[in-house]
Amino acid sequence: MASTKDQMVRRASRVRRHLKSVANGRPRLSVHRSSKNIYVQVIDDVAGKTLASASTLDTALRSSLKTGADTSAAAAVGKLVAERAVAAGIKDVVFDRGSFIYHGRIKALADAAREGGLNF
Repeated sequence: MASTKDQMVRRASRVRRHLKSVANGRPRLSVHRSSKNIYVQVIDDVAGKTLASASTLDTALRSSLKTGADTSAAAAVGKLVAERAVAAGIKDVVFDRGSFIYHGRIKALADAAREGGLNF
């Protein structure tokens, strides 16, 4: 029987395999959440470079957030990464939720990123 870690890796690779087929050269908005924080990066897979990133550990957000593990923190991170991506000239991305269900903090981050100007 596969461990929980193995199941998460398989789920994330399944999502990424599908994203590669539909990306058409768009950068990937990759999300990772832990029990205490949430992290997001805009990644150009062709060049292998991170174009923009944000997390609840950023000094710009840390002082204004009560905790890094709720939907309001995820929405703040989504808005911040959208601002940084638009400043870098990126409008269209493909959303990579990894092994996480599109619910709760992941959904709040995605909605805030859309409101911030990203299209996916």
